[in-house]
Amino acid sequence: MADFAELGYLGLFIASFLAATVVPFSSEVVFSALVYGGLNAWTCVFVATTGNWLGGMSCYYLGRLGKLQWIEKYLRIKKEKLDNFTEKIHKYGDWFAFFSFLPGVGDIIAVASGYFRCRWWIVAIAMLVGKFIRYVGWLYLHGMIF
Repeated sequence: MADFAELGYLGLFIASFLAATVVPFSSEVVFSALVYGGLNAWTCVFVATTGNWLGGMSCYYLGRLGKLQWIEKYLRIKKEKLDNFTEKIHKYGDWFAFFSFLPGVGDIIAVASGYFRCRWWIVAIAMLVGKFIRYVGWLYLHGMIF
């Protein structure tokens, strides 16, 4: 993780992108290191949000391909987990992608949104807002701003 922090904003972007895919990774560690290291907190929010959002949207598009073999092989998400989100996606619609920032289930939500053909523009907006709130909340909870 220290290697990512040494890259500054680029490292934060890469870490945030990877954290939004099924790669088990925490971008918050890099995010915190850079903010505490003196980089601008709001620039870090925007860089991390952008990387995390693009990573989430790539999961959405992989889900949209609908190839269960690829989803299970490369993303390590079983069909049963996707099926568990069927009711939630149908009930709450495309805006359910807002919760893709949640640890553990966020990747599945992003993939499920694509798999169930949710409208990409609503998914993109909902996901972007959720991920932005995630990083602003992280700053706030850790006393880095306000």
